[in-house]
Amino acid sequence: MNQAYAVAAVTAVVLATVLIGALGLRISRTTSDFYVASRTVRPGLNAAAISGEYLSAASFLGIAGLVLVQGPAMLWYPVGYTAGYLVLLVLVAAPLRRSGAYTLSDFAEARLESPQVRRLASLFVVGVGWLYLLPQLQGAGLTLEILTGAPDWVGGLLVALVVTGTVAAGGMRSITFVQAFQYWLKLTALLVPVLFLLAAWYGDGAPRARFDAPAVLRGHTVVEVADTVRVGLDAPLTATVTGTVDAVPYERRSVTLAPGIHQIHGGTTLALDSGTPLPERVASGTDPLGWSQPLAGGRDGHQLYATYGLILATFLGTMGLPHVAVRFYTSPHGRAARRTTLVVLGLVGSFYLLPPLYGALGRIYAPELALTGSADAAVLVLPDRILGGLLGDLLGALLAGGAFAAFLSTASGLTMSVAGVLTQDVLPSRGVRHFRLATLLATAVPLAVGVFASKVPVADAVGLAFAVSASSFCPLLVLGIWWRRLTPPGAAAGLLLGGGSALAAVMATRAGLAPEGWPHTLMAWPAVWSVPLGFLSMVLVSLATPRRVPPGTPALLARLHLPEEITGTVPVPAQEAHR
Repeated sequence: MNQAYAVAAVTAVVLATVLIGALGLRISRTTSDFYVASRTVRPGLNAAAISGEYLSAASFLGIAGLVLVQGPAMLWYPVGYTAGYLVLLVLVAAPLRRSGAYTLSDFAEARLESPQVRRLASLFVVGVGWLYLLPQLQGAGLTLEILTGAPDWVGGLLVALVVTGTVAAGGMRSITFVQAFQYWLKLTALLVPVLFLLAAWYGDGAPRARFDAPAVLRGHTVVEVADTVRVGLDAPLTATVTGTVDAVPYERRSVTLAPGIHQIHGGTTLALDSGTPLPERVASGTDPLGWSQPLAGGRDGHQLYATYGLILATFLGTMGLPHVAVRFYTSPHGRAARRTTLVVLGLVGSFYLLPPLYGALGRIYAPELALTGSADAAVLVLPDRILGGLLGDLLGALLAGGAFAAFLSTASGLTMSVAGVLTQDVLPSRGVRHFRLATLLATAVPLAVGVFASKVPVADAVGLAFAVSASSFCPLLVLGIWWRRLTPPGAAAGLLLGGGSALAAVMATRAGLAPEGWPHTLMAWPAVWSVPLGFLSMVLVSLATPRRVPPGTPALLARLHLPEEITGTVPVPAQEAHR
């Protein structure tokens, strides 16, 4: 890929983001503009903005990478991401808008009349937000490293600086225009190149991607293994090795590896001839690439369990994502929130038709990425692999710009939501000045953690955030909106047991503490047991504390479920009164 074209594309996206954000700043005249865009964003614009921030690095790069490595089983990711909005439409969208809340913490306090539950909800908002922000910054680092050779922390720092400046300067009004622009840019960036790539693949007579057999290299390939991995061979493999294999060092030596399991140490390079079947990576509990392995394994029931875990996490986790929830507070009323969600379903569904195509083409033209741990880069390298020349450079630059737009748009929404909670519940004042300080804090923490945290496929990392969201905020929102007997002790118990256990499992998995086998599978896909645990604990503790039902519950539930024409204007949250 021509670095000059790629850098120019990324620079153009960054400048466009800053300029559009500046436009939002010019028309952001009130505090209400800053926090919720004065609740005047119409469904079309709002849907494009929601889609822009929702389609993150996991969508733009991660799904293609997972399909390349593990095949069609990974299509549950885009199905779940899209279907999550259907659940949101049916159960949550309009009532959440009518609540008049600005954040999920506001909703928790308004529904349960409990500052303690509000603080607990705030902890989970910040935790989910940072867990989601981390792969965005790491993905940006990977992209810029591939494009320019820069250290992997540079891309994350660039995204953090642009996002912090845009959000702090113009707030919600600015990022609404920015994210709507970035959705259409991302869709164009994937759609245009894939048309050329499919035409070239058809004309090349290349075989179809076969996921039930090892991929075959189409040319002489040098594979550099970034981290220590284990590979399984069904037949002898001859390669020129520079590095360490099975604890034996080699220096540009031709080695024939016998069938079986072999360990290739990080930094080792393998030179493989054309037509060589690519060694299959054998995942383990400490291998980040193996977090999704049970979904493709099919042994001892792991596959079925992991599939259910993925479905529950993505179907139910969307409604509790802080950057998704805050968007509905910008709609004029509940009906507009519902219409917005319908449009989002169409926009998101259209987008998700494209990444699996890149994954399938990557299996044919860049299969070695599955071994190197850089499968997320498949989208970026395919134009050069398939087309080459000036056309490949230009299409690669377009994809690079789209990838950076994905990082910027999602990071903007997450930063806005996390900073809002930090402003209200951590900092001593709720004014705009303190919100800008909270914006800096919201990006600085995941940026610092990303320097030391292990790199994992971005779709896997985002899936973990969905699992925590589904286990904590899904029970809180569904029961808070539809069950009048929910009490503050019940809500707190559900957040701690459901969300807390999911978060503990996620962190243990990230730290490599989960033992192999069923313990690893249970902890890598906690939604199967943590979501029911959250619901059950909320219901049982609420039933055991019937006298703690807030006195204002009937009036609030009426406001959530009746049209605004009947209940009157929704009160403006307290933070909008501060300047």
